[in-house]
Amino acid sequence: MSEWKAKRFWKKATVEAVVDGFQILLDGRPVRTPFKSPLVLPTRTMAEAMAAEWDVQTENIDPRTMPITRSANSAIDKVVPQKRAVVEMLAAYAQTDLLCHRAAYPPALSARQAEGWDPVLSWAEKHFRAPLFVTVGIMPVEQPQTSLAALQDAVDATPVFTLTGLHDLVMLSGSLVLGLAVRDRTIAAETAWNLSRIDEDWQSAEWGHDDEAAAAADKKRDAFLHADRFVTLANGA
Repeated sequence: MSEWKAKRFWKKATVEAVVDGFQILLDGRPVRTPFKSPLVLPTRTMAEAMAAEWDVQTENIDPRTMPITRSANSAIDKVVPQKRAVVEMLAAYAQTDLLCHRAAYPPALSARQAEGWDPVLSWAEKHFRAPLFVTVGIMPVEQPQTSLAALQDAVDATPVFTLTGLHDLVMLSGSLVLGLAVRDRTIAAETAWNLSRIDEDWQSAEWGHDDEAAAAADKKRDAFLHADRFVTLANGA
């Protein structure tokens, strides 16, 4: 028995302005999310990019080729109804942010971490008034409550669609500070991804290339760059 696949049923995907934003029409019929909510997008640029995803579908619809649509569905169906929980989860990353935990050995790795991570922490201290303490090893260090509160406020102020992209930026990098830096266009997404991989890249250089680990890292990198693009589209760029 062959697996059932959703079939293309429309000829043209178009964009229409509505009261709260923009929606996608398939032959004049509005698209809805998997939970049957109206799929209303915050910017025309996001709507046009999503319409392009629908237009390139062939006979069988392939959701894997529709990342903007998937992220928008998540924003509406998952993030909107539980925004407080998402904000608190992301803000909690500041308590054990990747950039605050340094290697004790070898000194060359510690120096590379400091070179890459210290400027981003300095930016967070100045921009959010949120200094964070740096420690050696993986054990948590108690961070200033005022800093944690300031960073949570920064997350809480993020619009839902941008928050959806920020969620993936933080989860994939292990760093709230890096995620916020990408959100605010302080550093490029590719740079942020490379900064999040300093430890792994060091280990690879020391112990040799692992094809399976490299393939997994490539998938995460692609997801990270998509999250950055989703943030860009949510901001209308």
